Amino acid sequence: MATDLEEHGARFLDGGSTSQRLALSDIFNLKDGNVEPILKPADPAVRAVVLYLEPQYAKPISDVVRKIVAPFFPRDVWYQDSNLYHFSMFHASHHLAPVLATPLEVNEEARVVESVAQRCCKLSIVLERVVLTSTGVLLGCWQVLNGTDPAVIRKELQNYLPHAPVKQLYNEVMLHTSFARLLGPPVKANSDKSLHVVFQDLVSQLNTELHNYKAVINEMWLGIRNSEDYLFAA
Repeated sequence: MATDLEEHGARFLDGGSTSQRLALSDIFNLKDGNVEPILKPADPAVRAVVLYLEPQYAKPISDVVRKIVAPFFPRDVWYQDSNLYHFSMFHASHHLAPVLATPLEVNEEARVVESVAQRCCKLSIVLERVVLTSTGVLLGCWQVLNGTDPAVIRKELQNYLPHAPVKQLYNEVMLHTSFARLLGPPVKANSDKSLHVVFQDLVSQLNTELHNYKAVINEMWLGIRNSEDYLFAA
């Protein structure tokens, strides 16, 4: 993931797409530098299992990200809400392979997630690096210091949610969270070469401030998106 930008270039500057094959124009409206998310119903519902990073750990990260990113991107940037920092772990249903479920079946999924959470949380983690992807996402890549390995958690969820899509959206060993999404060019670049230098400088500054930042994960949620917002259980 650290080499994604070098290998594919800044695709987000050309409209690009997300890692879930959605066009950026499908999820964000950009007008006069102001960014607004485009909220659409999900039918059938997207049901995602996430590890939740509490605000006491997320807010300091968010403050650093905003402080460093703003001089480069005073506009054309979307910041993740620090109250909703999370790590996507598993999907019981997603947009590429929707899985219908009755309310009773969803309740059973929530019970399964709660059971896995009781066995696998808590986790002590450390921020290994911040990377910028070709789709414009500033990602924090974490390692587990103490607790259950992400691959083991995903395997547990796979075993107990047998109707979930076989094709999941993320690498099974990854533990990452989104800090921000860049949607336009930085103000400090006027050529392809200087773009590369600016992106390197941005990422370097973020890593200087955030490398080895430690946090604790205590909660696992089942997020259900069936309208304009996510509902969370477990």
